[in-house]
Formats: sequence, C-alpha cells, structure tokens
Amino acid sequence: MTLTQTHCALITGASSGIGKATAIAFAKAGIDLVLVGRNQQKLDEVALQTRSFGVEVAVFIVDLADVSQVQGKISALVSSLPRLDIVVNNAGMGYTNGLLETPLADWQRVIDLNLTSVFQVIQGVLPKLRSQKHGTIINLSSVAAHQAFPNWGLYCVSKFGLLALTKTLAAEERSYGIRAISMSPGSVNTELWDTDTVQADFDRSSMLTPDVVAASILYAAQMPQGAAIEEMILLPTGGTF
Repeated sequence: MTLTQTHCALITGASSGIGKATAIAFAKAGIDLVLVGRNQQKLDEVALQTRSFGVEVAVFIVDLADVSQVQGKISALVSSLPRLDIVVNNAGMGYTNGLLETPLADWQRVIDLNLTSVFQVIQGVLPKLRSQKHGTIINLSSVAAHQAFPNWGLYCVSKFGLLALTKTLAAEERSYGIRAISMSPGSVNTELWDTDTVQADFDRSSMLTPDVVAASILYAAQMPQGAAIEEMILLPTGGTF
C-alpha cells in the first residue's frame, strides 16, 4: 500500500454500519484507509466507494471472532504499512438474554468479539504506534458501558470491560504520545438490531444514525495532537438510549 495522503486509519468491522460510515467520513477528510473485516464482497464495495474520494484503500480479511489469530494477523498487516495514525476498533455484536439463561458458549462468544479481539488488535498495533511516538486508538463502546440494562447483561459486561481497557490503555500509552478514546454511543440504527442474537422492539427512527457516530469519531480523531477527548458519550437528542 502506497500512501498518498497525510494520515492512515485502520478500521475493523468496516463492511457495514458504523464502520462503513466511518470509512466514508475519513475518506472525505482525505485519510487513507485499511479496511478490516471478514466479508470480502462487502469490504470491496466499501473500498470502491471510498476510493472515489481520492484516497488509498486496502482491504484485509480477518475473522476477529477467532481471537487466537487476531494479534498475529494485525501485527503482520501493520508492519507492511509505511505509517498508521488512527485505529478504530468498531467490530462487535449485540446480545440479549437474562443472565440466568445465558449459556457459557454465548458468554465466551460475546466477550471474545467485543472485548478480547479489541485487546488483540491493540497488541498488534501498539509496537508501530510506539515507534512512531504518536497514534490514536478509538474503541467503540456503548452507553451500556455506563449503565446496566436488564436482559442486556452480557453485552453490558463486554462494554464495561472495553471501557476499562480503554482507560487503562490511555494511562499506559500517554507517555508514548498515543491517545486512547472511548466512544460510547446510545442506540444506533444499524444491522445489529436485525441479528438473531438481539431480541428488542425499539423505535429505530429515533436512534442515532451511523453517519452521526462517524462524524463524532472523525472529530475525536482530528483533535490537535496535544489534546485528547478520552471519553465521549453520544446520545440521541430524542431522549432514548
């Protein structure tokens, strides 16, 4: 990948929803892209759309749910890049069920994707960011990292854990010039609500849109290097979560 722009961003879960909207927002801002996900066709479609804004775009297939190989693949990917400025850990899944009724296999699946895979991506990118002495890591958390909701217990646990991971990362990496940001949106109208692991009947018309969240991510990423928004809670103005 030959960079022609000033900055380069790696985005996980970039094939749809917030990840896709973020890729488009970054491309419009002139930021080169590395799109990571597991659906080749969808990633290629996003790449085609974002290249139309004149940026360089690379696509890499990584199944982030297979946490045993995430760090190695991300590390190899990042080592091939001349520079990396922004990492957006967006990949994740929703899950609803009472705690008593939650099978251990479901628990592990959600924790693996929503928390452990982010940890592994972080371990894969940090050596390069440290060597550059700069970089911004943005982790997509949720309002569920700040408030518990009945029947969303496992999802809340994964997001509370992600918030703690992000805060610790910020404290440890600040001296290396690396910023870690927790972005916690309320309900966002994405495909998450159509998945078989989420059973909820909400008014999606009053939710945040992926474009609004993407604009907030871009804003946080473009803060002057000497400052950081380390935590942002983004709620729809309609008063819903």
